[in-house]
Amino acid sequence: MVLALSLLTDRFLTPDNGWNILRQISVNLCLSIGMTLVILSGGIDLSVGAILAFSGAIAAGLLKSGVELPALGVALQFTTFGAIVAGLAVGGGLGWANGFAITRFQLPPFVATLGMLSIARGLTMLWTGGFPITGLGAGFGHLGTGAFLGMPMPVWIMLVLVAIFVVVTQRTRFGRHLFAVGGNERAARLTGLPVHRIKIAVYTLAGALAGVAGLIVTARLDSAQPNAGLGYELDSIAAVVIGGTSLSGGRGSVLGTVLGCLIIGVLNNGLFLLNVSPFWQQVIKGGVILLAVAIDKMNARGRDTA
Repeated sequence: MVLALSLLTDRFLTPDNGWNILRQISVNLCLSIGMTLVILSGGIDLSVGAILAFSGAIAAGLLKSGVELPALGVALQFTTFGAIVAGLAVGGGLGWANGFAITRFQLPPFVATLGMLSIARGLTMLWTGGFPITGLGAGFGHLGTGAFLGMPMPVWIMLVLVAIFVVVTQRTRFGRHLFAVGGNERAARLTGLPVHRIKIAVYTLAGALAGVAGLIVTARLDSAQPNAGLGYELDSIAAVVIGGTSLSGGRGSVLGTVLGCLIIGVLNNGLFLLNVSPFWQQVIKGGVILLAVAIDKMNARGRDTA
């Protein structure tokens, strides 16, 4: 794909465009790392885009106006660091609620996270009043538009998260337990693994990572948009599946998800540079997702027959 796009347009294979692609995929990769953990556990999370929007809106609102507690006669003001922590806490809290609903009430992940999608969207509208929250300051904006040692901050965040979760999934007890739960939940429970705690931890991490993505988006735009993150969950699931993670759980990797995000990022960027209609871009992206899932299923059948 890189070779074809390099031949079709001289604007593709340039350093500036390379950094642009990495910046563009940073948000999707934050979401997709969390989605990888969820799918590895045998679940799905449709709420990450809405959690992204609410986390970013919370951070922006607290940073811009603080919060008043009339009953105590107190008005709290937040620093940039405090607003960032609040955004991450909100994301993690909503993710925890997903995991709790799935494990405590035995709700299907599709239903539980679909409900959270609606809840988080509604809370975002209530918090913002349906209007963007703007003027967040240079300190917060550095998170999305700044650079360190010549590398954009979103790319630094992306690389750090990838390194952390590669280690978590491949070199820790939690990672081994995660694969065991996704591979065969009943067997994992019979061997004494705390399946419910593992699932709650997975959804909490996915929510917190959606919070990270929300902070990056909000800082990049210097505003919290009420409709931020619409459809992002679909790109996230696509990246995970294209990266080789099985939708049935128990098989996949974070590095595969990185490759999936790069494929989607390069595809989106190349189609934009070639002035392909946005409507055709959706068609092509959907075709790539179907092809990836079909290949995954054929590989699974091949392993079963072997």
